[in-house]
Amino acid sequence: MNRKSNDKRAEGRREFLHYALGVAGVSLLETRLELPVFPMSHSQLHSTDAAHSAVMMSTAAGAFLSSLSPDQRARATFAFEDEQRFDWHFIPRARKGIPFKDLDSAQRLLGNALLGAGLGQRGLIRAATIMSLDAILREMEQGSGPVRDPELYFLSIFGDARSTKPWGWRVEGHHVALNFTLVEGKTIASTPAFFGANPAEVLQGARKGLRALAPEEDLARLLIKSLDDRQRTQAVVSEKAPTDILSTNLRKAEPLKPAGLQTSKLGQKQQEILMSLVSEYVARHAPDIAAARLDRVRAAGLGNIYFAWAGGFEKGQPHYYRIQGPSFLVEYDNVQNNANHIHTVWRDFNSDFGADLLALHYKQDHR
Repeated sequence: MNRKSNDKRAEGRREFLHYALGVAGVSLLETRLELPVFPMSHSQLHSTDAAHSAVMMSTAAGAFLSSLSPDQRARATFAFEDEQRFDWHFIPRARKGIPFKDLDSAQRLLGNALLGAGLGQRGLIRAATIMSLDAILREMEQGSGPVRDPELYFLSIFGDARSTKPWGWRVEGHHVALNFTLVEGKTIASTPAFFGANPAEVLQGARKGLRALAPEEDLARLLIKSLDDRQRTQAVVSEKAPTDILSTNLRKAEPLKPAGLQTSKLGQKQQEILMSLVSEYVARHAPDIAAARLDRVRAAGLGNIYFAWAGGFEKGQPHYYRIQGPSFLVEYDNVQNNANHIHTVWRDFNSDFGADLLALHYKQDHR
């Protein structure tokens, strides 16, 4: 990625936030925070502080909260220490927070501005597409399943977004669960991060052929099919895929037993496919967050990453894969609904909900 494209992308994100705030009738001056005007250089995009996105999140969160009524604000906000911050899931269920359904048009713009501060363009498109699938499910199920509503996605803010104290926020509903933690007004943890899709491919109607998570499926299948017999014997850990991701919605994800094929045993082209697959997950988030995450993956050693597969190799057959490194776990499962229902997640073993960042922060704070 060259500097010109980085600068253009950063400017586009700033313009999006300015537009959302402006249409909603909120002045940036009212938030007492200013968007950074510096261009995002290559080195800044690779900063582990992710300062650019942190400022955008604080600005967007402050504007969103200012737009809410006292009753709405009470529903949307929690103490940073509240256990609700860890109560995440990706299934249809009762949730706390405030749903987009209960916001007016200006407030929804501001909520989307906050979402746009955490996600990159790719992630925003995926999130919006996944949410829209609830309307298709509602039509398919004709009331026989849970409540399906593209606006039943909840926004929650934990702590004071306008201070330098630790705070966080979440957008969550069916098949979207995005968690962010900010420490000292800059450092960002962005996991657990879950995207799913049901249907994985729309099979009928006006949107027939739509696939919300196509690269996540196609690149992995390309990789498993590129392996020779010896490599495949190591990569395939089971002929039967599990019915769901193994890490589920646990508060803390533990490393799974190392299994599969080590990246160091892949050929160059195969390694490129694997890294393209990893990049699909990384690029869901804002560019500086994504770059910092990819830097951590590289720092731990690309040769230490394992790729494991279970199930069939052909489209339409139940299948599962995981990519595990020393510090992270990516899981993908497509088994339910005749292998047309995808769950994907990125977990950081030490950084989910900002655990390592907070530990360091509190240690330094109490010296």
